[in-house]
Amino acid sequence: MNKWFSAGFFSHGVHNLTPRESFALCEGGAIIVDVREDYLSAFKMFKVDKVIYIPLSQLEEHFKELPDDKPLIFADSVGLRSHEGVLFMNSHGYDNVANMAGGIVDWERDGLPINTDVNYRLSGSCMCQLKAREKSKNKP
Repeated sequence: MNKWFSAGFFSHGVHNLTPRESFALCEGGAIIVDVREDYLSAFKMFKVDKVIYIPLSQLEEHFKELPDDKPLIFADSVGLRSHEGVLFMNSHGYDNVANMAGGIVDWERDGLPINTDVNYRLSGSCMCQLKAREKSKNKP
């Protein structure tokens, strides 16, 4: 364990937290870094005091903007791309990062607070085919 996180588990060199552990840490000042692409993060968002949105595709150019004096919990839909983000941050000397295993899918399943904007609902038969829904011409 490191000075930032006493909860969680290590797997493949990455500190992992459950959504419940992540939520408790956020109540104590930790920050969620949501690395989902914009079209995925607009529909369902983590409802905590501090969330920073940096898509994984933009992390390399923006990681220095992240605070190094607060615990950062990287999150995505299920915890796979956020795992990549934690590895990237670790390789650049950051020790204040952890991965949220299960992402927003497990966060919601655990009944933790989310904000939902139905205007950004996605459609598709599986995660690999999700796309933004077409808006009806009769609706604003």
